[in-house]
Amino acid sequence: MLILALKFEKLEDFYQVYENHRTYVPAVVRKKHIRNFDEQVWRPGKFESSQSVLELGTGTGLFLAYLVAKGLTDFKGVDSDPKTLEFMPDNIANKVTIGDIWLTLDKLEEKFDRIVMLDVFEHFSYFEGQKLLTNLKNNLNTNGRIILRVPNAASPFGLQYQYNDLTHKAAYGPGNLEHLAFASGFNIENRLSARRGNYFKKSIENLVHSILNRCLTEPPPLWGANMIAVLVPI
Repeated sequence: MLILALKFEKLEDFYQVYENHRTYVPAVVRKKHIRNFDEQVWRPGKFESSQSVLELGTGTGLFLAYLVAKGLTDFKGVDSDPKTLEFMPDNIANKVTIGDIWLTLDKLEEKFDRIVMLDVFEHFSYFEGQKLLTNLKNNLNTNGRIILRVPNAASPFGLQYQYNDLTHKAAYGPGNLEHLAFASGFNIENRLSARRGNYFKKSIENLVHSILNRCLTEPPPLWGANMIAVLVPI
């Protein structure tokens, strides 16, 4: 690709070189992935192996591979990057649609129990995000939920994730994400920090955060660099 011939006039143009910025990792589920997804997504989102799941922005399919490991078989995925298929097992790639998310959703008539977006929602502007959530209500079954993971801009540690990617269009903290959810016809049922690392490091962090909460006049509502939000229709 001849970089000098490319034009960069809007945020979407940076997807032209996204392959050089993105890290592609094969969808191999390890114990740490199961532990993290259990803690951050499965339990907060009240998942069951009998449910149907749609993931928007699958990447190389790690979360979908996790669902398979949990015994869940009724799932579909959507991603815009065809190169991700090279890193997916066939049993996952066969259930992933590659294409524009808006065009794909326009044709999607199925309903799901859970819709998941991990590190995806921040790639949409506030107006696009409101439109997306509003449209997705039509693809939710009764008692359905949407689970989001986004950088936590309310935390001093979240800015490294928010501003590490030029294609991020919106910055979210617990407050404005709740605002947008309500504008889209949802309440936030649960929210929590999405933290990486082992038990020892998390325990030290918990201790430090508890001390800071008592020392600071305005501590953040969530300390985690990333946050999980579980949305339920109003």
